[in-house]
Amino acid sequence: MHAGSLPLKIRDEIQGVSFPALVLYPTDVPSVPTAFGPYIMHVSPDAPVADGRFPIVVFSHGNGGSHLAHRTIALHLARNGHVVALVEHPGNNRNDNALAGTHENLGNRPRHIRLAIDAIASDPRLGNHAQADNVAVVGHSLGGYTALAAAGGQPLSETGQPVEVVADRRIRSLVLLAPATAWFPAGDSLRHVDVPILMLVAEHDPYTPRWHADFVLAGVPDRNRVDFRVVANAGHFSFLSPFPAAMNGAAFLPSTDPAGFDREAFHAWLPGEVLRHLGTTLDRPAASSGTPGASSPSPEALACPRA
Repeated sequence: MHAGSLPLKIRDEIQGVSFPALVLYPTDVPSVPTAFGPYIMHVSPDAPVADGRFPIVVFSHGNGGSHLAHRTIALHLARNGHVVALVEHPGNNRNDNALAGTHENLGNRPRHIRLAIDAIASDPRLGNHAQADNVAVVGHSLGGYTALAAAGGQPLSETGQPVEVVADRRIRSLVLLAPATAWFPAGDSLRHVDVPILMLVAEHDPYTPRWHADFVLAGVPDRNRVDFRVVANAGHFSFLSPFPAAMNGAAFLPSTDPAGFDREAFHAWLPGEVLRHLGTTLDRPAASSGTPGASSPSPEALACPRA
């Protein structure tokens, strides 16, 4: 199976903006190298969706990040039976970060997830092929906050004021990558997040250290539904897809890892592990299509133990 690609413009009436999402999905049309800014992705632009109905996966990038930062995982999921939306959060992305650190941004981000699901469900090309009530959210850093808030978490702002969010009960599973969780302090702020979670954190992370994960483990109603790992020697940005060689270097912080960490090898394993989690937690597990790269190193080989 191959990955098709389709750009969407999603309207947020509350924020008064339209924001982009790149949707990747299963197709039978062979992929071709296609440029998306500085990245080359093997996709079939505007190809018809393959027969069937597929779970939806929405990705939420980190603070000031890029919606293309997790393309490695997203492509793997699309090739293996998922409709995948890569959302660019307006006012909190690499091109426009005017809302960073604001109460407004905390309320906006979870709503963007809901609007992305709605947009896919109502799209004439995608709607008949998407299971709008069978959704996962993958979030990195502030995207982890976004995923938890969208799935029923009740965040508190830095001043202790509740952030107005609406839980989306279509969300059945979460993947949290180095999640930022300071807005869910100890107490009952995560008591309604009763979905299975894969949570991976980095051993060397100055931005979202281990205590962020501890908030999740202590706050969800059933800790046994959290598959928690610490990725040995990884850094905060190690969860981002490998960058083109021309972008790598100390001057571009998202491309950097702790000394000795092999991001390429990690991302040969990570997409398959996310697929495994979704295959066991969404209502209709996605079957592997034998896509190249599906056979990947074990978590033990990458020193990623359960914690």
